[in-house]
Amino acid sequence: MSKPRNTDIEEEIRALIEARRKEIKEKFDRHVSVQDLLTDRWETARFYGFGEGTSCYNNVLILGDVKVGKNTWIGPNVVLDGSGGLEIGDYVSISAGSQIYTHHTVDWSTSLGEEAVQRKPTRIGDGVYIGPNSIVQMGVSIGDKAIIGAMSLVNKDVPAQGKYYGTKLRTD
Repeated sequence: MSKPRNTDIEEEIRALIEARRKEIKEKFDRHVSVQDLLTDRWETARFYGFGEGTSCYNNVLILGDVKVGKNTWIGPNVVLDGSGGLEIGDYVSISAGSQIYTHHTVDWSTSLGEEAVQRKPTRIGDGVYIGPNSIVQMGVSIGDKAIIGAMSLVNKDVPAQGKYYGTKLRTD
C-alpha cells in the first residue's frame, strides 16, 4: 500500500510548522505544541482582556468571568474557571497543569440534579506563585506574594506571603 501524496497546502503547512519549531527552539530553547507554534501567547492574553504583558498558552481552558492583571504568566494546560468569578493579580506565575476553580458540582451530582451547582468567587493576589499541577478550589483567596508548592490542593484561604504545599495545608 503506497503512502498518500501530500497536497501543496499540506506541504506549506508542514514547512511553516518546521520553520516555527526552529524559531522557537532558537529563541526560547523549547518545544511547544503546534497550536502554540502558530499562536502568540501575548495575543491570546490580550484577546481575553488580560493585563498588559500577560501571556497565556493557547491550550489554557478559560471559562466564564476571568480577570487577570499585568505581567502574569499562565502556563500550558491550565484551567481557569471563572464561572463564579475569578480574579488573578499582577506578576502571578501559574505553572503547567494547575487548575483554579470557582464552582463545583458535588451537591448537584449527589442530589441527582435537585441541588444547584455551587459557585463562589476565587481570588489570587499579586506576586503569587502556583506550582505545577496544583488545584485551587472555589471560594479560596490567596494573599499577595504567597507560594503554593507543586501538586498542592488549596481548599482554604492562604495569607499574604504564606508558603503552602501538599494535600493538607502545611507551612515551612
